[in-house]
Amino acid sequence: MNPTMIAYGYLAIAIVCEVIGTTFLVKSEQFTRFIPTLIMAVLYAISFYLLTQTIKTIPIGIAYALWGGLGIVLTSLVGLFFFKQTLDTAAVIGIAMIVGGVVVMNLLSNSVAH
Repeated sequence: MNPTMIAYGYLAIAIVCEVIGTTFLVKSEQFTRFIPTLIMAVLYAISFYLLTQTIKTIPIGIAYALWGGLGIVLTSLVGLFFFKQTLDTAAVIGIAMIVGGVVVMNLLSNSVAH
């Protein structure tokens, strides 16, 4: 299998683990609940491990931009749908700008392996 595809697979799993870990961060209630705190820590550890595997192939700036940008978008959606948190117009515009940056970087940058 293509190493770049494997790296993007690792990155996708890292992003999902980070988002779920952040969800458990909320559920940990400032680290006062043991099980959600433990789940959060394990998921963050997996996420960072997979990010280290990703940067063996994908430049760190690109990998981190994708990890952070997509993490922000997905975490915002989790907040919206699961925690009933609202996003104002400025937040939606900001998130759209992050998505736009990730799209531009992936479609137009020579730094990204295509």
